[in-house]
Amino acid sequence: MTKKESMTTKTDQELAKLLVDTRNELRTERFSSAGARAKDTNAKGKLRTKIARVLTEQHARVLKAAQ
Repeated sequence: MTKKESMTTKTDQELAKLLVDTRNELRTERFSSAGARAKDTNAKGKLRTKIARVLTEQHARVLKAAQ
């Protein structure tokens, strides 16, 4: 799981790439779990949490730049 400290050290481009990659991974997880049992039942929740952390950091940077 990505910690808050590591989110703040990433650049804007790295955050955008992480967001795209995580969303693709979540999409893959959803479709792969449709027919079979998931190995990690919490994987979808962890990915959604990671996406939320990235979006929160991006929004915080936008607000900080606006000030």
